[in-house]
Amino acid sequence: MLPLLQSPGETIQNSLQNYYEEFLRVLPRIALAILVIILGVLLAQLLTNFYKRRFQQKSEDPLMAKFLAQAVKIVLIIIAIMLALKVAGLDGIATGLLTAVGGGAIILGFAFQDIGKNFLAGVILAFNRPFNINDTIKVDNIFGKVKALSFRYSHIKTFDGRDIYIPNSDVLTKPVENFTADGFYRVDFTVGIGYEDDIVAAKQVIQEILDKNTEIISDETHENFVIEDELAASTVNLKVFFWVDTVDYRRASRVLRGMVIREVKEELFKKGFNLPADIKELKIYGTEDAIPIKFRNNPEFLKEGEK
Repeated sequence: MLPLLQSPGETIQNSLQNYYEEFLRVLPRIALAILVIILGVLLAQLLTNFYKRRFQQKSEDPLMAKFLAQAVKIVLIIIAIMLALKVAGLDGIATGLLTAVGGGAIILGFAFQDIGKNFLAGVILAFNRPFNINDTIKVDNIFGKVKALSFRYSHIKTFDGRDIYIPNSDVLTKPVENFTADGFYRVDFTVGIGYEDDIVAAKQVIQEILDKNTEIISDETHENFVIEDELAASTVNLKVFFWVDTVDYRRASRVLRGMVIREVKEELFKKGFNLPADIKELKIYGTEDAIPIKFRNNPEFLKEGEK
């Protein structure tokens, strides 16, 4: 006896019925898989927060602590997803999913090259970075104090109050000057005395000022000194070098430097040294036979000029 042919409507109805029954059969496993994922994510978050605090306590590097905590979270979430697929009876999908994720990561890497480059640079800097938070650094023409670190950028606070976020790829590829790596920084300035002044005596006056200042670092490694630097047009220029503590770079390099300059100027002036201004050459073009000049500080010249 030949089987009865089903109408298209009956075929569709039977197919939907079969799908529905199959769905009801696997529904408990799907619900359990979803529950595994939710619990896995929550557990990953709790463990990430816990290990992040532990890493921060044991490591002075906040970026390294953040990297390790995120790595723990990602690994735990991947494990939760794999377990969920196994519970749902979709073991075969796991391999395909991992392959798809890998391919998607490559495509996204090409699509967002700059973001990916900065992130990878951040990972590298987490293991080997030339500065820490609160260090004073200079990257390219950006100069300031490090305030925060992330995988994409480094936050720099300049001394004129600007907040600048430098991509980690620039930090990795461009020269970085760290002014606080060893805690010391050498400051210098130039002072000019007259040609008729005693150079040795002037150097001794300046050296005594450096030796008496308790905020200036002086030991076997960090020597403060004064040298003859240049024979300028109207002065003999002396260059002063001294070391400062860079815990507070602005205070040490700017404020303290200004205080020393002021003290050197006042002490040299008190000791009778001349601090001449630069000589200016004045050229006057015209047909005047005589140009009246007055010397305010010399009455004799004023009298001669009135004759």
